[in-house]
Order: sequence, then structure tokens, then C-alpha cells
Amino acid sequence: MTTLARLAEAGYQLTSETSGASAEAQKAMVATARKIAKLAAEHAADVDAKSRFPHEVFEALKQERLLGIMIPAAHGGEQASHSTISEICAVLAQGCASSAMIYAMHQIKVSSLVVHCGDDPWHGSFMARIAREQLLLASATTEGGGVGGDLRSSICGVVREGDDFTLDKEGCLISYGAQADAILITSRRTPEAPPSDQVMSVLTSDQYRLERSAAWDTMGMRGTCSDNFTFSGRAPAAQIIPVPFAEIAAQSMLPNAHLLWASVWYGIAAEAVARAEGFVRSEARKRPGSTPPSALRLAELLARLQQFKALVVAGLDRYERARSDADELSSMGFVVAMNSIKVVASQSVGEIVMQAFLICGIQGYRNDSPASLARLMRDALSAPIMINNDRILGNTSNLLAVYKHDPSLSR
Repeated sequence: MTTLARLAEAGYQLTSETSGASAEAQKAMVATARKIAKLAAEHAADVDAKSRFPHEVFEALKQERLLGIMIPAAHGGEQASHSTISEICAVLAQGCASSAMIYAMHQIKVSSLVVHCGDDPWHGSFMARIAREQLLLASATTEGGGVGGDLRSSICGVVREGDDFTLDKEGCLISYGAQADAILITSRRTPEAPPSDQVMSVLTSDQYRLERSAAWDTMGMRGTCSDNFTFSGRAPAAQIIPVPFAEIAAQSMLPNAHLLWASVWYGIAAEAVARAEGFVRSEARKRPGSTPPSALRLAELLARLQQFKALVVAGLDRYERARSDADELSSMGFVVAMNSIKVVASQSVGEIVMQAFLICGIQGYRNDSPASLARLMRDALSAPIMINNDRILGNTSNLLAVYKHDPSLSR
């Protein structure tokens, strides 16, 4: 039974099968995510300590059928809005940032299918399967041999063999690669094509082999299990997405990645502020009738969090207005706006957690305190280097010679 069917059975008002879930039904999805976030919080310390995949969280997300909610109703999904999916990312991040980031990365991959493959028979069928079986999607866009995180360049290429193709890719970092049900992987269109003439292909876990070449042992985001692998796969050529990867990167990956990552980072920041609030209230109870000195910093911190929220909400609003206009999605103004959201959000999360440290003092620094901010800070520090901000600023700076920003407040 789909999420929509279950919600209908529970008495929620739903829209038609082709227009997706109603606002009421989407609120119910977020409410379900809040329950799962509590489960995520219970296991977050163990996930972090053991650098392990958050199995409990994704079993619950699958059970509650929240993995396929971006899939259009025409393909059996709930067709939830980007605002709802962003809210779920933020909610999950308040319990476990690694779980939220995995959920965000999965939805970014789903967005590429939704935006570019609606009329394609194989990929349309695959979207229906995601909704039906609640499949978890991963991404393989990085590569060894000097390519690294430059997702617009590939060394490996698709090799056609009759109706099938084979693909071998070395040194690619694949988050939760060992747990994914399918991987969307980039390569050159052919081995002889230029590095930037790329395609993206979908291979299911029974169509590829992964050989781990390096384990994920990092300061933060340890539960994403972003190991390095050598990928070898074979699949029917119909599984190559029919549009160039350049279009996928610009029109679906860029906005969805930057907005959903920003939502995860907002969730981390909101949790840090919540812990600072709890600390200040605790101090106030110890001295009735007087305001703790840290309350002033808390007021300042709440203003900063509100600023962060406004940034994400404005970005979602802009994407919703542009998503049906391919020219707007590829425009310099849109690219600059999405790049700016990533850079500012990734800097803001660390700054807000640091301000919360100043409020909580040693209780925030401790690992065993209810006000501990240690894991939140370690997770937040991944934000500026998750596609390094210098790379993004460099891309933006290349546009500024011909792009003039819009100084108006109009939408």
C-alpha cells in the first residue's frame, strides 16, 4: 500500500493521482519523519562511533514509504513538494546528520530521474519500482586519476556491446555504496569522447560489482560510509539516461543538491540552537528572577538561525518557480543563486554551532553532556568541503564577467 493510500485510509484529504499529495498529507509525511528522527537520535552516537550505516533509520524510512515520495503520482509515487522533502531532511538532521545527508543524496538522485526521464520507458518503469520497492539510490560521480570531485569530467567511458554496455570506473567515492539498491554513475559517452561529453547511467545492485579500495574514517558525517570503490558493471543500453549529463548537472543536480544539503545543514544548526536554548533555560532555573548572561547571545543566535531559514526558504521558492523553465534553470542568474546558497549555508552551519559553543561553554564541549555540541560541530565542518566552496566560488567567478546581479527584492 502506498503512503497516499495509507494516508487516505487514515482519513487525510488527498488530491488526485496526477497532482500528488495534498498539503495535509505532506504534513503527515513530515510528522512521520519527526518520529523517525527520534529513532535516529537514539542511534546517532553509535552510528558516529562505529562509522556505520544507520540501518535502523532506513528500515523505518522504507517501512513508512518515505524514500519514493518525490516520484510523480503517474509513476506510483506521492509527488511530494521540494519544500516537504527539504523539511524532512532538516528534521532528520536534528536527530542524526549522517542519516539526513544520506536521505538528501538519495533524493538528489531521484530528482535526476524525475526531471529528465519522465517519458523514457525504462527509467519510467524504474521510477515505479523505486516507489513500489522503496529502493535506495546512490551516486558515483567522482573518479580517480586526477578527476577527483570534478563531476563534469570523466576518464572512464561507456563501452557498447550489442544491446548492452559495460562500464569500469576506478577510485570513485560512493556514499553508502555497499547499502544502495542502485547507483547512478557518470562516464564519457564513449571511451573516445572528450572528458566533458558525459552520460549518466542507472545500474541496479545485481548489475555491478564494487571492490572497496579505501574506507571512510573521517572527523564527521561518519555514518554516510563514503568509501572508495572500483566499479565494474554491465547493463542494457536502455539504462543510460537519454539526455547529456551536462543538462542533468545544471537542471536537476545543482539545485536539488544545494537546496537539500542546505536543509540538512539547517537541521544541524537548529539542533545546536535547541541545545543552547536548553542550557540557558537550565541556568535560568538555577537563579530565579535573573536573566543568565548567555541569554543575550542566545537572542543573537536565534536571529542568525532565522536568517539561515530565510536563505533556504527563498532558494526553494526560486527553484519551484524555475523548475518548469529549462532556460531559467540553465541561466547564469539561477546558477549564481544556487551556488551562493550552498556557500552561505555551508559557512553558516559552522558559525552557528560555534556561537552555540560560546553559550554552552564546557557543557557544549563535553561528549557526555545533554548540551554536547561535539558531533554537531564535526558534522558541520564537512559542509564547506562537500564540493569545496573554493571550487564553487571559482565557477561563480567565471560567470561574473558577463553576469550582472539583480539588486531588487522582487521575486
